[in-house]
Amino acid sequence: MDKIDLKKDLKHLYQPSARDVVQVDVPAFRYLMIDGAGDPNTSPHYARAVEALFSVSYTAKFMARKGPAAIDYAVMPLEGLWWSDDMASFVADDRTKWQWTMMIHQPAFVDESLLRDAMAEVKRKKGLEAIDMLRIERFTEGPCAQTLHVGPFTEEGPTIQRVHDFIEARGSLAGKHHEIYLSDIRRADPARWKTIIRQPMA
Repeated sequence: MDKIDLKKDLKHLYQPSARDVVQVDVPAFRYLMIDGAGDPNTSPHYARAVEALFSVSYTAKFMARKGPAAIDYAVMPLEGLWWSDDMASFVADDRTKWQWTMMIHQPAFVDESLLRDAMAEVKRKKGLEAIDMLRIERFTEGPCAQTLHVGPFTEEGPTIQRVHDFIEARGSLAGKHHEIYLSDIRRADPARWKTIIRQPMA
């Protein structure tokens, strides 16, 4: 059984270089999503949200593998949309006022019915309350600028500024700040964490 890896199939979206900021067009994809607010480093809801996302995503993967189509695939990385009603607090890194949507891209061949079955199975087995807050949504970003940041999240500032400078030289910022987490931060050295920084543009 061959394993499908969307990060490789969508290399231009999920494997950018750290050297350059590039423009990409992001089409509609299906995601599992969950919303929240507050500092992700201290918010219990954030931890529960991430646990629910990965639990359902891996359960859906195993269901697809055991199902009639017998499709195996790699679960996609965690992604986050970040913003604040007061953007000054976002720029000032006041994380207590941040709002977020955490999400995981689901392959097109994993239909909504299978995802809902996976949600029910995880709730039955683990009793995760955050399961009830998950939603399935198609999300389109369209034109974006992105690059790869290597290092801890606290050092993203200059990388984000490079992306914003790239956009402002060509148009204007649009949408929400988007990060895609390629590293397992529980195991990897923070100096080697890889995070895609993406920003929609108009």
